[in-house]
Amino acid sequence: MMWLVIAVGSAVLFGLAGWWMKASQMNGGDNTTLLLGLYASGTAGFAVHASLAGSWPALGDWRIWLAGAIIGAGSAWGNAVFMKALAYGPASLTSPLTNLNIAAVVAMSVLLYDEPLGIAEAAGIALLFAAVILISIRRHEPLTIREKRWFAYVALAIVLFSFRNGGLKVTGELGLADTPILLVGYALSLLWFAAAGMIRQRRLRNETSAERGLSDSALRTGMRYGLLAGLFSYAGLQLYAVALQTGKANLAAPIFATNSLVVAAGAIIVYRERLTRTQWLAFACMIAGLAVIRL
Repeated sequence: MMWLVIAVGSAVLFGLAGWWMKASQMNGGDNTTLLLGLYASGTAGFAVHASLAGSWPALGDWRIWLAGAIIGAGSAWGNAVFMKALAYGPASLTSPLTNLNIAAVVAMSVLLYDEPLGIAEAAGIALLFAAVILISIRRHEPLTIREKRWFAYVALAIVLFSFRNGGLKVTGELGLADTPILLVGYALSLLWFAAAGMIRQRRLRNETSAERGLSDSALRTGMRYGLLAGLFSYAGLQLYAVALQTGKANLAAPIFATNSLVVAAGAIIVYRERLTRTQWLAFACMIAGLAVIRL
């Protein structure tokens, strides 16, 4: 059951990446710079890993670049679209709905790759899905959606994140090395957000000195936390790719989706946030789900 340990480790590490993103938000960090820093350090992490593993020659394969471009687009554009969705609708609906991409990965693994799914495993997956949904529920948050664009952003985020999380399963089945693919994906995402950062800088030149000072502070904060988030994002995705190759994707994917509970745990410890009974139930569902899968 080493794959189970690896899958849980991937969720914890990727969750810590989300934690640093939350810390940036709590400290007024700029989102675009945050993602720029994330993909910068993440790219560096995959580059070092590729060097140690001797997988640089794989970059000569056009399939690696195609897969990296698709998975990278799923990651970068998925994050960008998810943030857009949050601007038009409540997080308590947006977050669990975008996590439906994991259902697509599970279905693909069972239907296309004939991975067996027993009753106990199905129950464990259901408990993990319940944990992901319950942890996102917030009290007193209006659930009425008045902006139609929210529906489009959520649907697009589900599709894009499916390319990221499910793409690694497909490339693994094709026998392609995961590290070069993730390196290409993160490098292309880095270029995307670098371009966005340049546009932001041009806009800042037209601001007053006071506004520019506030913006510079937000940029520094976003970059600092983004660099930290990128290291954990690299480690989490690398372990997730290993878990997909050594275990069952229909189990590894739901386990990976519980990374949001790590963010909640950090909020309790650092920011003394108090969770509702529903959110405590989410932690119980996660533990129960992992226990059932282990059985």
